Amino acid sequence: MGLARIIAPPDLVIGVNTGDDECFYGLHVSPDLDTVMYTLAGMANPETGWGLAGDTFDTLEMLRKYGVDAWFNLGDRDMATHLRRSQLLRGGATLSSVTAELSRALGVEHTIAPMSDDSVKTVVTTAEGDLAMQEYFVKRLAEPPVESIRYVGAESAQPSAAMAGALAAGGMLVLCPSNPFLSLGPILAVPGIRRGLEAFSGKRVAVSPIVGGAALRGPAAKMMAELGHEATCVGVARQYQGICDFFFIDDQDAESAPAIRDLGIQPVIASIIMESEADKVSLARQILELADR
Repeated sequence: MGLARIIAPPDLVIGVNTGDDECFYGLHVSPDLDTVMYTLAGMANPETGWGLAGDTFDTLEMLRKYGVDAWFNLGDRDMATHLRRSQLLRGGATLSSVTAELSRALGVEHTIAPMSDDSVKTVVTTAEGDLAMQEYFVKRLAEPPVESIRYVGAESAQPSAAMAGALAAGGMLVLCPSNPFLSLGPILAVPGIRRGLEAFSGKRVAVSPIVGGAALRGPAAKMMAELGHEATCVGVARQYQGICDFFFIDDQDAESAPAIRDLGIQPVIASIIMESEADKVSLARQILELADR
């Protein structure tokens, strides 16, 4: 949101994870694409972090009356997004073109690019067996200990045209503060994207999702520890070696700067906790200032 507030639509491409995509109730659901789209459209539910503000859930209640195990919440208005997406995909449209059509309809001018138009599925191997990402994250509330993560289909997936074009022509790359395994991991698992990041000619910037040894949102710190990684901003920086030049860490993690510098990454100490739109815009401006150095 912060970047979109200060960068003109032609100059910003937002590459989004699709490893979470799943079929629910016969519909193709793209949780991360929709969260970004609703956020930029000013329609997102700020309390949940997903779905539409003020949505109702009558359709799910009716499905439950029919005996459906409706554990994945889709609101009534949100359902219309998935109905239209599924209809267009069945007609032969790509996920990229569908995302562009839906975004335009909601007044979103910035390009929201799926990481790929090919299917990639994030699978979490836990002590209870393999779980699809949404089953692990939503149904099981990220409780089962994680043993490994794989991205099924990533090895043969191609970057979407918008992603490939941005990597080839962009002046700056920003890895937003997301879960390095569930949100950025699937994107980086697509070989063409990984190669594009490694060869990127502009400045590559990442923002830590871990502050003071804890994730600002979600189970990132828990997963890192379970997978044998240091659950700190330094542990995250290690995940981005070779694809990151500057790494933003919070003021309270300033003592970690030397360790990040030892990884060959330049640490940038700033206030990265975003509690308001002003905070998001402020951090975005600090990131863009690097482009002028």
